[in-house]
Order: sequence, then structure tokens, then C-alpha cells
Amino acid sequence: MIRFDHVSFGYGEGSTVHDLCFSLEKGGITALIGANGAGKSTVSKLMRGLLHPTSGTVYFHDQDMATLQASTLAARMGFLFQNPDRQICRSTVRDELLFSLQWTVPDASLHEAACQEVMDALSLSAQDDPMMLSRGERQRVALATALVHKPELLILDEPTTGLDYRECTRIMEYVSRLEKQGTRVVMVCHDMEVVLDYADEILVLSGGHLLGQGSTEEVFQDPSLLRAASLLPPQMIGLAARLGLSGIRTVEEMTEAIGKRKAGVQ
Repeated sequence: MIRFDHVSFGYGEGSTVHDLCFSLEKGGITALIGANGAGKSTVSKLMRGLLHPTSGTVYFHDQDMATLQASTLAARMGFLFQNPDRQICRSTVRDELLFSLQWTVPDASLHEAACQEVMDALSLSAQDDPMMLSRGERQRVALATALVHKPELLILDEPTTGLDYRECTRIMEYVSRLEKQGTRVVMVCHDMEVVLDYADEILVLSGGHLLGQGSTEEVFQDPSLLRAASLLPPQMIGLAARLGLSGIRTVEEMTEAIGKRKAGVQ
């Protein structure tokens, strides 16, 4: 679906990301991880066509993204910025979602049902003024505008920022449902626990370079790769490594493994 072919990009002199080569197929959730300044947000904007490479090519379904119209990309992709206030421009939640739909779903008869579905999923009220809501609630509104037309490619730049655990879980479960319906999800994420729970693939960035790409389990079991990117693994995987255990993702699995080890000692 998405392919980077020797892509570099710089905002001024020099490059922010360097000679990136990778591809992502339809379906699945990929996490972009790395320390601050690694180039994650830049890569996500290149995927969406908000930025164009200074060299190399980004392909969407084998088409050079630079040749595709903005309206075509808007209809087939969804994007969540780090700051939700950059996406909110209407005085009610309902109008905000309808504004997104009018550019992405030509059949107006489908708009009300689509609005209601995403408002129910994210616990949003139609007549609320988005700018009067809390930071976490505004994040949900902005996310709803990216989800409402059920895009082929959904790019999330820190989707759980400002959310408590319950809100985070609710949003990620909804995103997971979309992925199971065929949407390719790419998320920039600093929360390794969220990455462990929901991503099935990881791209590791550092200093604008791609250090590695692999399954979530492969990446989190590679301490040298994580060190090179200045990252720590999720707590349970880190604890398992210190205890000499592998394949542990949850508290339940850890408890079972320790129980078996204790029984073997006895």
C-alpha cells in the first residue's frame, strides 16, 4: 500500500530523514517509534502527502504520491496531528464531522449514520463546542474527523496524548476494529505499552535513519536495536529479560512462567 523508495527530506539545510526504504501492505497496525527528533512525525506527514520528499519517491498503491490530487488522498487517508487544535474548525462536534465527510464521502445520505457511529464509539456529543472541551476530549474530536470516513490508510501522530487509561483503551480498541476491517494503521507512539498491546509491526527510527523494521515481538526482544534508538522496552518485556524469560507480554504470562520456574526448582 505504502512504499518509501530512498526517501529523504529536510526542512532547511541538510536532511531530517535520510534515504528511507520500506513498504507497508494493506491491513495491520504499524508503530513508528524513536526518541524525540528521530523523524517520526516527518515520516508520517510524508506518508500522508503533507510533505514531499527532497529526493526519492513515496508510492501509494504503486502511484507516485506527488502525482495524486489532494482530494484523492483526503478521501482515502485519515490523519491525526499531535495538536488537535490544528484540525478543529467548526463550532459543534457534529459540524466538525460533517465538514470532514463533505470532502471525503460524496453520498450525503451516508453522513448522519457515519457521524453517529463514530460519536458513539468515542463518547462524543453532537452539539458540544469542540474548543470548550478538555485537551483529551479535543483529541477524541480530532481523531473522530480522521476516522469518520473509514479511510484505507489511517495515520495517527500520538493518538493517546492527553487521554487517561480508559479513554486510551477505548480509542485503540476502535482503531483495532477498523484495522480488522482492512484499514492500514500507522501510529507514532511514545508509549511502549500501547505499542505492545496494539501494534503488530514496528519501524524504529533514530536521527532520521531507519534502524530496523520487524514484528513487535522481534523488535522488543532486540536490546541492541532499542539501545541504538535510545528506547526502553515495555515494562513486562524488560522484567522478563532480566529474569531470563522470553515470550512474556502480560502479567498473567509472567505469573505463569514464574510459577513453572518455581515448581521446577522444587
